[in-house]
Amino acid sequence: MAHSSSNPPGSGHTALRREVGVIGLLWASVGAIIGSGWLFGAQKAAVAAGPAALVSWGVGAVAIILLALVHAELGGLFPVAGGTARYPHYAFGGFAGMSFGWFTWLQAATIAPIEVQAMINYAQHWSWADGLLNKDLTLTGWGFVVAALLLGVFVAVNFLGVRLLAHTNSAATVWKVAIPVLTIITLGLTEFHGSNFTVHGFAPDGAKGVLAAISSSGVIFALLGFEQAIQWAGESRNPRRDIPRAVLGSVVIGTVVYVMLQVVFIGALPPETFAKGWTTLDYPGISGPFAGLATLIGLGWLATVLFIDAVVSPAGTGLVYITSSSRVTYGLSRNGYAPQALQSTDKRAVPWLGLLIAWVAGVICFLPFPSWQRLVGFITSAVVLMYAGAPLAFGVLRKRLPGMERSYHLPGGSVVSPLAFVVASLVIYWSGWDTLWRLGLAIVIGYLLLGGYSWYARSKGMPNAPRMDFRAGQWLPVYLLGMGVVSWQGTFGAGAQGNLPLWWDIAVVVVFSLVVYYWALAIALPAEEIERNIRGVEVVDVNGH
Repeated sequence: MAHSSSNPPGSGHTALRREVGVIGLLWASVGAIIGSGWLFGAQKAAVAAGPAALVSWGVGAVAIILLALVHAELGGLFPVAGGTARYPHYAFGGFAGMSFGWFTWLQAATIAPIEVQAMINYAQHWSWADGLLNKDLTLTGWGFVVAALLLGVFVAVNFLGVRLLAHTNSAATVWKVAIPVLTIITLGLTEFHGSNFTVHGFAPDGAKGVLAAISSSGVIFALLGFEQAIQWAGESRNPRRDIPRAVLGSVVIGTVVYVMLQVVFIGALPPETFAKGWTTLDYPGISGPFAGLATLIGLGWLATVLFIDAVVSPAGTGLVYITSSSRVTYGLSRNGYAPQALQSTDKRAVPWLGLLIAWVAGVICFLPFPSWQRLVGFITSAVVLMYAGAPLAFGVLRKRLPGMERSYHLPGGSVVSPLAFVVASLVIYWSGWDTLWRLGLAIVIGYLLLGGYSWYARSKGMPNAPRMDFRAGQWLPVYLLGMGVVSWQGTFGAGAQGNLPLWWDIAVVVVFSLVVYYWALAIALPAEEIERNIRGVEVVDVNGH
């Protein structure tokens, strides 16, 4: 692998340091998976699907494992900072690379605000937090100020450097895993009503409730985060060995924890709390599902621990995503879609401009999506759209460059890869029309920003101006518009027309996704172009000081 100086003239420091080991990578991913999702996911999923929420977690876990397997091979193959934004760039060139770079940035920059929102939601337990939320759980004016300040704290900690951040995150993650495990054991031993799983029927809203819970109630959102090890790849000591281990290990840990949490949540609920059905699940005057449940059944000490954890867990996840957001910004700049100034790092090798941009973007997020569940629906679709690029790039690289040395070789990759793309498309569809039209708006804004800069860079003849390769990426606008039309005509989300009934809509998404997958493989860049794209990035990213 080539080495060269990664400091363009007059740009100051622009290299990242390789200081993170396998435990740091594993904890980065586990720390991202176990954030606010565990505080709210079990309750939201139970309201949407009843006890059949367990099926939702199962389907969600299969979806994430398929995507994680694909990412594990790619992450070991290309240990570069902001990896998920890079893979489509290698296989399809500038247009697709720019698009998926924007999807990746959108996801990373908007998860930290979700975690801040979760912290504020749970803080309602304390009197000092009065006045931060309206009755519908949206932020008040004062709540907006507090949210912006909390986000600022995440940014400030990031300025201390990735080594300290990895140590801080490892300590926080040990706590973050221990508390859900403590909750599972305590609730399982103290209060468990087996009849809760059948009293209103196992699946009161049928398949539609199960599927809707996957996207809109936080199931997929909770399991997301395995890619953090990939985003930190530019700072990993032994990325080819450690990234696949960290990615797959984190998904296994996260899945086990979340399924057990759902079991004990449903089992521990006093029957009167859902006497009128799961959609009216209620314990009045208590903030936070698990802490509220612990209070109800007389476990005051556990409630106190959970209220403390409600600050620690989301804060740890928010920290990790602010880090990733700045690394994705760095990656977009490396690929020529954003100004070169965004590669500047300070004396601790921190991409400081990317951090400031992450803070501004996060604050803007509090404006149109101020409550947790609305933000979650939006981000779930954004993040799965980002993940959808990996199976496509995987298929192209297996086909065009079969001889590349792979530290982890996915068995049955030619089957897993299209399946992972289909699953990603289904999760996007299940998030609903009311979420997807907003996502479409965000995509248009991204094209205006990044596309505008790319056009400017090309017109000025800048040395790192990206080649757009529209031919190799022509499938992408068709895919985005097609998914939008299917969602609009389907049955999920407010405003959906309902012309495509359940199961027919799923069949349409599956067939459409497979057509797009094999079309994209057929028109991807030739092998020599792909190798040129890879070299262009590896040369500048493998160095450390």
